[in-house]
Amino acid sequence: MQADIQPLEGAAHGQSAPGRAPLRIALLGYRSQPYGGGQGVYIRFLSKALVEAGHSVDVISGPPYPHLDPRVRLIQLPSLDLFENGLASLRPRHLTSLTNIIEWTSKLTGGFAEPYTFGRRAVRYLKEHGHEYDLIHDNQSLSWGMLELQDMGLPLVTTIHHPITSDLRIALNAARNWRERLLIRRWHAFLNMQKKVVKRLRNIVTVSDCSRQDIARDFGLQPSGISLVHNGICTDTFHPLPEVERNPMRLMSICSADAPLKGLEYLLKAYAKLLDKYPDLELLLISKPNPGGKTEQLVQRLGIGDRVQFVNGISTERMVQYYAEAAIAVCPSVYEGFGLPAGEAMACGMAVVSTDGGALPEVVGDAGVIVPAKDVDALAGAIDELLQDPARRAELGRRAQARIDEHFCWHVCARQMTDYYHEVLRAHADG
Repeated sequence: MQADIQPLEGAAHGQSAPGRAPLRIALLGYRSQPYGGGQGVYIRFLSKALVEAGHSVDVISGPPYPHLDPRVRLIQLPSLDLFENGLASLRPRHLTSLTNIIEWTSKLTGGFAEPYTFGRRAVRYLKEHGHEYDLIHDNQSLSWGMLELQDMGLPLVTTIHHPITSDLRIALNAARNWRERLLIRRWHAFLNMQKKVVKRLRNIVTVSDCSRQDIARDFGLQPSGISLVHNGICTDTFHPLPEVERNPMRLMSICSADAPLKGLEYLLKAYAKLLDKYPDLELLLISKPNPGGKTEQLVQRLGIGDRVQFVNGISTERMVQYYAEAAIAVCPSVYEGFGLPAGEAMACGMAVVSTDGGALPEVVGDAGVIVPAKDVDALAGAIDELLQDPARRAELGRRAQARIDEHFCWHVCARQMTDYYHEVLRAHADG
């Protein structure tokens, strides 16, 4: 199998190659709500781009459910959704399902069983309906159920955005005591399943070369056996709004507040330093800190509680408006398997300051400023330089938009993914 999937020569922008029949695709996601992270964004925009490329796409998802293009059919696989409903939501009717019991008892003991239980529900559905699809595409559940689908003879593709082993290492390093480390290890216990499943999957695709190398290292695979199709950015949605005036004293960032790998603590510390020189500087965070959590404690300790604005649950349109209003987008992550927030900001014509965490340099390239991860002084210095140079900010914004349009839009992704699907189907037909 080719390690890198290149666009089919001569194929029209965003369309399947001439002479190839449209595919019937089932796209699986154990939780796919777009505000919950990059996996939900991936489900939403990949399904839309594949439909626009001429394919038929059903998204089979557990809750919280995705926001989808009207041309994409959503097939809901209800779960207990305990992270939303809480342990007390269990009812006697739920006890008739072994899958529900597994999900509840895992949550009760601090575990995360959703990938596993989603796999059980997906197998049950596809045993009856699998013949309706040419190909099944799993979005990183990496559950035992995916091996069962593969053994049933269904052509299966699996996207791994990045190995969650990276999240585990970063979380353990950030833990304050042995109790936190114990809870972190318990929650990540699903990795034991994923490490075993991934070695038996036949068709793995990832979203960056950095992720490919990390997946190979952490899961004991050969990089050449992992295919690459970069993530896309929806440039129909994320684009400049020239009629909106930018605030030259506003920074913006999108990052999970209490996830150590997102590096928000380093941005908050850099912002506190910058306030000495720029007392009117604003920081807008698309994020939701846990009440009383580490982020809230840090904000209070730095004395910036009245200066930082947290917003969450906003529409995509409002997010684009925020991108248009801010002067600089900051991506402070310690690690990213791709870096969708950086790409979205670039598509909106923003000047970006990014760390070198994970795949971020692949996305940002020479169209932004890159600093070492976890380096507060370097982050503050890069932001300071751009605040003083409006012309450079504008130039970086133009280069950023051009880079996304050429290399990372969803039309390019859908075309390359279609090529990969057909490669998988040819290999499947050949046995």
